[in-house]
Amino acid sequence: MSVAVVLFTSDLRLHDHPPLRAALACADEVVPLFVVDEAVEAAGFGAPNRRAFLADCLRDLDAGLRERGGHLVVRKGDVADEVGRIVTGTGAGEVHMAAGVSDFAQRREERLRAALASIGCRLRVHDAVVTAVAPGAVVPSGSGKDHFAVFTPYFRRWSAEGLREPFRAPRAVRVPEEGADSAALPSRAAVTGTSPGLAEGGEAEGRRRLASWRRGGIASYEELHDDLAGDATSRLSPHLHFGTLSPVELVHRARTAGGPGADAFVRQLCWRDFHHQVLAARPAASRSDYRPRQDNWRTGGAAEDETAAWREGRTGYPVVDAAMRQLLHEGWMHNRGRLLTASFLAKTLYVDWRTGARHFLALLVDGDVANNQLNWQWVAGTGTDSRPNRVLNPVTQARRYDPDGAYVRRWVPELAGISGSALHEPWRLSAQERARYDYPEPVVGLPEGLARFKEARGLD
Repeated sequence: MSVAVVLFTSDLRLHDHPPLRAALACADEVVPLFVVDEAVEAAGFGAPNRRAFLADCLRDLDAGLRERGGHLVVRKGDVADEVGRIVTGTGAGEVHMAAGVSDFAQRREERLRAALASIGCRLRVHDAVVTAVAPGAVVPSGSGKDHFAVFTPYFRRWSAEGLREPFRAPRAVRVPEEGADSAALPSRAAVTGTSPGLAEGGEAEGRRRLASWRRGGIASYEELHDDLAGDATSRLSPHLHFGTLSPVELVHRARTAGGPGADAFVRQLCWRDFHHQVLAARPAASRSDYRPRQDNWRTGGAAEDETAAWREGRTGYPVVDAAMRQLLHEGWMHNRGRLLTASFLAKTLYVDWRTGARHFLALLVDGDVANNQLNWQWVAGTGTDSRPNRVLNPVTQARRYDPDGAYVRRWVPELAGISGSALHEPWRLSAQERARYDYPEPVVGLPEGLARFKEARGLD
């Protein structure tokens, strides 16, 4: 019997899975394989929240395969070595996997291709699995450029691109009885250091959230997605990061729903693809400025103390602290919170965006290299933002997106007794009033931070 291998990476689902569909079409038996890659841990990508969520995803994927007569094969070690052992043990003629965009993913693919070629096995890499539109599928016309550096023209071209129809989950998966032994599935319970409010992972949970979102959230998304207290975003980003939901399917379902909310949601999915195509073309942007601004970021002494206060949610700016505490508790943060906390660190405190990006990656369950690093660069003004020197004022942001203070009261409970606009500017209270709250003074005055940033960037 012919055998093929499907190497799962950031695509932990059975619905709309082109590599699995292709493997089932070309072979009698298929090995659904996931390798717990030691290099991921060594590279610092194995954050506890993501490891726990991954364990949920793998258990759910295994359960879905068992319903179809198969099971998930788990190995631990070097990806090229472990895939090679499976190929040798089963006589597989092809290995199928989804294309990745990061420097890490591209190097992994190159090593795997070379290793398989040495044993006479073919590697087939499939596009539009991790993204809706493959990186490089649309490029600026007649410019000779290999990617779009500005979102709006990319969005126009992306929107005109035809998407394939989503595939159904397979009815049956037959796994070889010999040569595909498996290690034990990872367990969430074995992971320490996770956030107390970490969400559940897995395709079944992702599809449940999607169904609920389509029924009750997508119609009002355009109006409410920036409302911090309303929590009206989809919360599907972890499922997109781990691939328990297909971005192609999400775009199709949103377009079918129609309306301004669905259009706004599709635009956010396009932002995700935009960042992936930038990183695919410029892998170094995960660690280096995409557009250098000759920044001389603050380090040491006061900068370290202020950064520590930022990490702990003790900056003295309630909305910043609320967002940072949400991150600590849930391993997730509202998108508006991500923007304003990043602006506060990179521009108001003038601390290197990489410092913030590392902290986010240490906690975010949806900690995706493309979106995390390039969103940080966008906010820091070293990325693709056409207004690189804009600074988000946390007080103005709070008044606009948390006008009655419900978000702040939820995450900064020591301020719950403050009413009115004073909640967003507690330093304006009298000394007697402030004494009632265990809350710090601002780590820096906003005018001082703005002046320092403008001087550093050479702005008038």
